[in-house]
Amino acid sequence: MSLSRRAVLAAVPLTVAAAPSPKASRTLYIAGDSTAAQKYADAAPETGWGMALPFFLHRELVVADHAMNGRSSRSFIDEGRLGAILSVIRPGDVLVVQFAHNDEKATDPTRYTEPWTTYRECLRRYVDGARERGARPVLATPVERRRFDAAGDAQPTHGDYPAAMRALAEEERVALLDVQRLSLALWQELGVEETKTYFNWTATEQDNTHFNPPGAIAVARLVARELLRTRVLAPRDTRRLDEEIPGSWITWPDATV
Repeated sequence: MSLSRRAVLAAVPLTVAAAPSPKASRTLYIAGDSTAAQKYADAAPETGWGMALPFFLHRELVVADHAMNGRSSRSFIDEGRLGAILSVIRPGDVLVVQFAHNDEKATDPTRYTEPWTTYRECLRRYVDGARERGARPVLATPVERRRFDAAGDAQPTHGDYPAAMRALAEEERVALLDVQRLSLALWQELGVEETKTYFNWTATEQDNTHFNPPGAIAVARLVARELLRTRVLAPRDTRRLDEEIPGSWITWPDATV
């Protein structure tokens, strides 16, 4: 590994930017927000789906989860986080991009993007940056929150952002993981009460955005299946897609690690 590559990996927490194994043929990078991010012991049982994705991929495919709480497609770039990924990503690697939760915050100019203009402009920077380095960009529509109407029907919460991403993926011929559509259907299937066991509902918190271990595992399974469906990954790259994954497999490292 070159000195510059080591320096970039050292600039971010170890559990967020796992260095590719020397034996790994590819690394799958995640750029996203808190729904995908690594969580630490002080946040347990909150779990990002990126923490569970390795359970569904063979060990030769390393997951480098750069997703970070509170970031939008704009702020992730402005803070240099996309640049950190692009400085180490290699030909043949994969960059999965999932944003919208924080892009929607119209009162915060450091994060807000408009779906059909600035959101798409930001996403193009991820797509172009990966392609320029011989890596494969992949767009993932934002996972849905837990929201039901009075009739018990799961409701979409992301406005035009998923449609804008779908349109961009078609224009740019980028693989699209439609996690928004699939997660909304899953929440509908599970229903009002059972979905509480997938989100970060505790004795002191009723969180309808972030996941606990079962929820993170369920969403990671959707992501892995979509990576297979879109042929970003081959069957040899995946495992356990139809197997039960115990929630006890999730661990939360100490934040000082």
